[in-house]
Parts: sequence; C-alpha cells; structure tokens
Amino acid sequence: MRALSNVKRIVVKVGTSTLTYENGRLNIRGIEKLVRVLADLRNSGHEIVLVSSGAIGVGASKLAFDHRPQEVREKQAAASVGQPLLMEIYDEFFRKYNQTIGQILLTKNVLINQQMHENAVNTFSTLFEYGVIPIVNENDTVVTDEILFGDNDTLSAYIADIVEADLLLLLTDIDGLYDKNPKEFPEAKLLHEVTELTNEVRAAAGGVSSNRGTGGMQTKLLAVEVAAKAGAKTIIMNGAEPAEIYRVLEGEQIGSYFDC
Repeated sequence: MRALSNVKRIVVKVGTSTLTYENGRLNIRGIEKLVRVLADLRNSGHEIVLVSSGAIGVGASKLAFDHRPQEVREKQAAASVGQPLLMEIYDEFFRKYNQTIGQILLTKNVLINQQMHENAVNTFSTLFEYGVIPIVNENDTVVTDEILFGDNDTLSAYIADIVEADLLLLLTDIDGLYDKNPKEFPEAKLLHEVTELTNEVRAAAGGVSSNRGTGGMQTKLLAVEVAAKAGAKTIIMNGAEPAEIYRVLEGEQIGSYFDC
C-alpha cells in the first residue's frame, strides 16, 4: 500500500520530454500547470525541490539551432544561454503564485567533496527555512559529459539524499514502468507497485524509453536505487497533467510506486 500521508519533503524531477513539445519548443502551458501545483503544495506545508531539465533545449532554440546540440561545446553554449531564460520563465510563473525560487547548479563534485556536500546541505536547509523553492540543474556549462548524473534522473535522487526527502517524483512522458515495452506490445501492463528491483524489473526498464528525454527508464531505475538507499520512496509518473500529483499524494495508484 502507498503510505504517503506523512510525506513532507518532495523532490520533483521534470524532464525535457515533459517540458517541451515534439518540435523541441517549450510547453509554456504545461510549465505553468506544473508551477501551479508545486506552489499549491508549498502553500499546504510541503517542502519542494524542483530538478528541471530543459536549459539546453531552450538555449538551442534561442540560438536557432536546427538540431539538438551533439557536440559538447554546443551543449555548453546552449546551456549557458538557456539556463537564465528557463529560470526567468519559472520565476515569472512562481511569482504569480507568490512563491520565491532559488537556483542551484551542481556538478558531481558535490557528491565526492565533503566540504562541497556540506555546503549543499546547508544551502538547501537555509532555503527551506526561508520558504524558498530550490530549482536544481546540472551545471552543463562546465561539465564535459552530460550523463554524469543521467539526464537529471540520478541527480534528482542524489538531491533526495542531500535534502533527506521523503518522496522522489520522476515526471516523464510515459505512465510509468511497464512489464514490457508498451510501444511494441499493446498488452503491456503497468507495474503499479515495485518492492524489489529484480532482474525482471530491470529487464523491463531496458525496453522502455521516452521520446525526447535522453535518460530513459534505466536511469530512472538507477535513481530509484539511489533514493531507496537514502530512505526515499520513488514514483515514476506521466507529467502531462501535474494535478495528478494531488491524487498520488492521496495514495491513488497512479504511475509506478517504488518502495524498495
């Protein structure tokens, strides 16, 4: 059973596939709907961290690229241009609902350097103290391999560890983890609850990926594993209708719930 009534601190990861249309441009209406829900959850007493992809996509659009950047230097340039634009959009919408946001850009050094890790813990703690919603992304302008964290899936799990979150929500463009690839097998069944990451579960993840995100389901299972070690439950769910998060927190069987 999903016991989520006592959840207080939530890390929400939203991927590029949820933030954008098929043509790669930002889904402004979708972003506003997400912000509205997160702002309302903050008003109700939850502490929220938003781990957001999208900076490279926004920057590529602004720079008029006719393709998603492939070279590292192009990705870094696009991230540099796109990150402030993405934060400007978030700030505009969150201010509409009287919420203050803060930006945190991380590299993997925060996980291996004790002082940096402690600084991150203190920063998040202080932001929560002042009622701020931290928005986190990998610092794509300085890293040389964008999959260090795994398209923000694994990053969000490490954030769940750093902030001692109760719940990690991974919002994607599919309904959750299926027992087989639903794009190839119409009879595929959604796994509503997973209590152990068995070989069968991992094999199912190998055949399921989103359309536009680069992480795929395998990195989401890695995130599940990291979050579980930190004591957090994880739910993988479709992010198309963020209001579904309310129903999730009420214990309804939406998405795939991992209590491993």
